[in-house]
Amino acid sequence: MTPALGFGDAVPFLLVGVGGVLGALSRHLLGERIDTRTADTLAVNLVGSFLLGALLSAPIDGSLVLVFGTGFCGAFTTFSTFAFETVRLAETGAPRRAVGNAVVNLVGAVAAVLVGAALVGALA
Repeated sequence: MTPALGFGDAVPFLLVGVGGVLGALSRHLLGERIDTRTADTLAVNLVGSFLLGALLSAPIDGSLVLVFGTGFCGAFTTFSTFAFETVRLAETGAPRRAVGNAVVNLVGAVAAVLVGAALVGALA
């Protein structure tokens, strides 16, 4: 049996929700500005990973992590779209582009987290 949620439990949900709305809207707006579908997915994944690395390395309040880390970055970045686009490339006869897309997204996102964290660590 799951315990009932109290009022204090609602605050984290609201913080994540606000961040999620902002992240989803930002994701959509950026996607509208970049013509190539795989390029906009790569851009949001790299930028979002950089922001998350920087955010989690900064000495900030846990509420801000919920808004911007879990909410904004979670909604802004898009693993499912990356996976779909990679599979679609392979299915449409572009297996090398599919592998390249996978490698650049995965390696690039991890590198972006490390760079973001290192930058904030150097500034702190």
